[in-house]
Amino acid sequence: MAEERLVIDRVGHQGDGIALSGAGQVYIPYTLPGETVIIDRHGDRGDLRRNVSPSADRIDPICRYFGVCGGCALQHWRQESYRAWKRGLVVAALAREGVEAPVGDLVDAHGEGRRRAVLHARRTRESVAVGFMAHRSHMVVAIEHCPVLAPALARAFAIGERIAAELAAGNKPLDLQFTASEGGLDVDLRGSGPLDAAARSSLARTAAEERLARLTRHGEIVAQLAEPTVRVERARVALPPGAFLQATEAGENALAGFVREAAAGASNIADLFCGVGTFALRLAENAGVLAIDADTAAVGALARAAKAPGLKPVEATARDLFRRPLAAAEFKGFDAVVLDPPRQGAEAQARALARAAVPRAIYVSCDPASFARDARILCQGGYRLAGVTPVDQFRYSAHVELVGVFDR
Repeated sequence: MAEERLVIDRVGHQGDGIALSGAGQVYIPYTLPGETVIIDRHGDRGDLRRNVSPSADRIDPICRYFGVCGGCALQHWRQESYRAWKRGLVVAALAREGVEAPVGDLVDAHGEGRRRAVLHARRTRESVAVGFMAHRSHMVVAIEHCPVLAPALARAFAIGERIAAELAAGNKPLDLQFTASEGGLDVDLRGSGPLDAAARSSLARTAAEERLARLTRHGEIVAQLAEPTVRVERARVALPPGAFLQATEAGENALAGFVREAAAGASNIADLFCGVGTFALRLAENAGVLAIDADTAAVGALARAAKAPGLKPVEATARDLFRRPLAAAEFKGFDAVVLDPPRQGAEAQARALARAAVPRAIYVSCDPASFARDARILCQGGYRLAGVTPVDQFRYSAHVELVGVFDR
């Protein structure tokens, strides 16, 4: 490891500053363009020792754990520059794939903060540490409060410490997924190992005292005081344990608003990778919907929620769209399709859709690179990408959501 003086050229797509050296690029977290820094270098990575000339865009972070906790990468960057950089991630991804389309301004969808979080717990010599991982590390940073979380998760760390302490005898890595619901906090434990009767009894007592809506282990109910639900317009969805939701309520509303606007006038819509019905239940106010996802629990929750009064028919079906994408012929009769795949995108489904005749495709993505790849496939198949709107619900991170609208 050698000490070195470098100038930061730009911020990379993972949020680290990038310096150019004779031996190639060097990635240095928590630095900004134009800064001259002294680093300890190890390969293509650098640890900041001293900032010789801080950028005029540098601001004070909002969190005392910033720079130690790896959850946020960019609290130190002035908002205007940060927002331009995050929009630029989408522009650059499209350019790499040769896809041309107008990209709108970044939409701030942080709202009250993140309503779900996965905390990590590890046993130390003295106690149990509960928090988030350090930057590029498996070391847990013990945290008492996180300013990017919604107020409903304010006690998540204290509750996590209590649960982890009760399971610490197992000496296993433990993850705790917290989700804020109408019924209270929904907590799913992962990695605890089998629970004996004493552990179950102790955890059930903790759940009651902390007034958790539900406590599960890998989806198996340990204790439940109330049904964890979320409201999606007319419908109320009872969440399966560990269910996926958009990170912020504001993010869900923003993405759903763009989807509804793009689907206006459609009477028969396919919602692919539908989850618990973030889009399907809203679209069903004006159109019939075929909703498909591989997660059988999520599909079941959607089907039950779709019985709410005032909704048009929703056919909810469990199907692995990675292994069995809808074929071109199966899109017959649909005038719009919505895709909201996980981070890896929907390459197989995009190839099938490119051979179909659906007039409009609305693609929601959490990864600009996989979206751009699939956009190229759709455009090569005869679609035109009319526009892309980037959405920021993971403030201070390198993650950006987007909605792209394609027309035949």
